[in-house]
Amino acid sequence: KPDMIGMIIPDITNPFFPAVVRGAEDVAFSNGYRLILCNTDNDHSKELAHLNKLRPYLPAGLIVIPSSFSDLTTQVESYRKVGTGVVCVDRLPKNWTGDSVTADNEEGAYRATQSLLQLGHVRLAAIAGPLHLTNAKQRLDGFKRAIREARLHLGPEYIHETTFDKHGGYSKALLLLRLIPRPTAIFAGNDMIALGVLLAIRTAGLRCPQDVSLIGFDDLELAETTNPSLSSVSQSGYQLGKTAALTLVERIQGDTSPAKHVVLGTSLNLRDSVAGPHKDSSAAK
Repeated sequence: KPDMIGMIIPDITNPFFPAVVRGAEDVAFSNGYRLILCNTDNDHSKELAHLNKLRPYLPAGLIVIPSSFSDLTTQVESYRKVGTGVVCVDRLPKNWTGDSVTADNEEGAYRATQSLLQLGHVRLAAIAGPLHLTNAKQRLDGFKRAIREARLHLGPEYIHETTFDKHGGYSKALLLLRLIPRPTAIFAGNDMIALGVLLAIRTAGLRCPQDVSLIGFDDLELAETTNPSLSSVSQSGYQLGKTAALTLVERIQGDTSPAKHVVLGTSLNLRDSVAGPHKDSSAAK
């Protein structure tokens, strides 16, 4: 019987994903399966190539963190026909009806934004991840919901979309910091974007949180070690991977119940990168 589980992830250099892989691998190994890892570089054509190459090996199951919102239905159907279980993690492809494990992205971002509003910030900005990814879109939706409920109006120039990495955060934050009036708080779509924002704040000769407060998403280990330490929405990558692998092992062992959509809760860790707006921060520098 096949003893291999394929796992397809978007970017091995993003520090969030190794924890997801680790959670999946621990469960796979303890159930007698080997985990084979494929990296897509967030490229849908590379993802399809991996899916096609894995098929002849008849993996017992597949765990996929999709590279984009693209439809994976045809590829996945051909796996399902031969009895291979498939679970999507962290993000969902278009029209996905199978098993999935995601974090409550919208609620996490909503609570983070609310915390900034409660501190008295009224000029907020957001740098979202790529909006063709469901998790990036849900986080921006949470930010917008909090802004709407606070009856604030944000011009479109205060919301940017970028890649989920430091470079993306840096370049978009430089644009935001040049705005008049300048935002006093920024919500970053993930911690890698937030790292770029921190760098941009320094480059612009500003201080965090005195001039600009900052909250990220993921709560990577490095969040505690940045200067200032980074406030972030915490989601457990390990739990995502572990839950996906447990769901998959149950399927491999004959579970035929309807598709499971597990949504894991998040929590907010406020650290030194957040404070109330500075009295004179309204003056554009």
